[in-house]
Parts: sequence; C-alpha cells; structure tokens
Amino acid sequence: MVRPPLSFALSRRTVMTGTASILAASSIPASGQQAAPAKGPAVWLDMDQAQLDDAYNQAKYAPNVRQVVGRYRTNSDVTRSRLGAPKRLAYGPSPVEGMDLYPTKQANAPIQVFLHGGAWRAEVAAYYGFPADMFVAAGAHYISVDFTNVVETKGDLMPMAEQCRRAVAWIYKNAASFGGDASRIYLSGHSSGAHLGGVVMVTDWEKNFSLPKDTIKGAMLVSGMYDLKPVRLSSRSSYVTITDEVEHALSAQRYIDKLNAPLVVAYGSLETPEFQRQSRDFADAVKTAGKPIQLMRCDGYNHFEVIETFGNPHGLLGHVALQQMKLIPA
Repeated sequence: MVRPPLSFALSRRTVMTGTASILAASSIPASGQQAAPAKGPAVWLDMDQAQLDDAYNQAKYAPNVRQVVGRYRTNSDVTRSRLGAPKRLAYGPSPVEGMDLYPTKQANAPIQVFLHGGAWRAEVAAYYGFPADMFVAAGAHYISVDFTNVVETKGDLMPMAEQCRRAVAWIYKNAASFGGDASRIYLSGHSSGAHLGGVVMVTDWEKNFSLPKDTIKGAMLVSGMYDLKPVRLSSRSSYVTITDEVEHALSAQRYIDKLNAPLVVAYGSLETPEFQRQSRDFADAVKTAGKPIQLMRCDGYNHFEVIETFGNPHGLLGHVALQQMKLIPA
C-alpha cells in the first residue's frame, strides 16, 4: 500500500495543547516567590484536584518536552535516511489503519511492534521510526503502528484499543509475507501507547481472533497507565470520555489473569508521581499473580527522555528490549 500523503500526517499532528502557556504560568517572577495555593479536598489518594491534574500533565514535570519530542522526529528522519523509507502495510480499510515496516535482511526474523504515545490525541507512527536502526541491525523487523486518536473519535478510547489489537492480529496472520516469524512477535509502547499496549497484552486472542493465547511473546511497556480510575478523575476527562464500561474494559491491571507473556514495565525517576505509581502498582500486581515481570526505574530520565534509550543497544531500555527478544546488538 502506498504511504498516505504528507497532508494526512499533518492533519493528524496535534501539538501538545497548552504546553507553552503551562510553562509560562509555572515560572516565578524575579520580584519574589508565589505563595503556595491552599490544598483542597482529597480527590485521589492524598491529592487534591489541582495536584491530581498536575500528576497527569507531563509538561509540569518535563519543561524540555518540546525539544525532546522534536528529537523523536528529527532522529526518525535520520533513521529513514539510512534505512530508506519504510514499507506501508494496511491492517484495515481506513487510511489511518496502517503501519510502517522497517524490514531487516534476515529471513524469518522476529518482529518488534511499537505503539506510540501522545496523550491519546497526538503523534503518528512516522515520528517513532528512530528505534528501527537498532532492531533492524540486530536482525529484527521493526513496525511502528498508526491508529486513530480521541480527537477523531470524539473522546472514545475503544476504537484505538481495537485497532491496536487488530494490527497485532494482522501481523501474526501476514508475517510470512514480509519475512517475519509469527511465533516471535514482541510489543512495546510508550505513555498512552503503553496504556494501549497493556490492553493489547490482556487480549483473549483465542476467543476474539482465533489465534494462540501467546500471540505476543513479550512486551516492554514504558511510562504507561494501567488503571483508568484516577485518569478519569483528572483533567484528562475534559477530552477523553471514560465511562464505567471504558474504565473497566481498558484497565489492564484488572485483567492480569489474561497475561500470557513476560513483561518489562519501565518508568523514569523524573516522571509525575502518578505515572511512577501506576508502573509500580501494575508491576506489583503482576508479580503477586505469579506472572513474569521486570520493573525498571530509570534514574535521571523524565517521561519524554526515557523512551529515547529504547533505540540505543547500550541504552537502558534498548539493551533490555534486545535481551527480551534474545538478540545480540550489532
């Protein structure tokens, strides 16, 4: 399938709303310090509404967000200059239901499938081509998946989750067509993509797709959300519609019995307190259930910086991702 025109990618590009104004509002005038606002009633754990909203607003904890996200894009351009343009594969009928395949030269190679972040409302697969260099050199296919967003679905997360599931199912059924090994599919995701990745990992593949229950052999979920209850209480509810049904259906932590593959759950030490807690609590629940889990606390990295190490064979995440796939860095 021919890659959608650039106008399609640009129409889906959503700049992180309000980042500039948030950073400006958080600065302290030189003339003196601002008094801390009075704390309101607790909304979630010991946080009032303002604290909870901040805990789900990464820009509050990562003032360099624009620079780092910009690097995703420029580094992906550099990767494509080395590897060539990816092959565009369609897993569904709509233009957004496609994925970028960066193929390795090895036959019957394992497959790394990546789900991008963007607060469920921004970003596209093309901005996350930068990890392809590492995986392709190590002998694996790298696939960055496109899917819809909550701007297009009017706040509904369910279509996004279903598209991500269908993308993995398509890859499994069609792996041989691009030299991939269907028995060695691995999943990764960052931020809201890690939330979707968690949902994908607890899919009942046998019941819903007539595929093996271990369709995915392992996953690395980075800086994600695994229970939507506190998210629903935060300011994210202003653009995401989280009903009782959605909260339950798309909270991976409530379906740990459906996990059938080892997980790596990672987060940065400079992330918001809620994103750190979400990762720890999810990993604890998986461990308590007797399922294989590795929890990684990446010291000195914020929410946006940590995923950059995923594309480096000697980086914190890249090294472990290759180990999970049983690959040797090139």
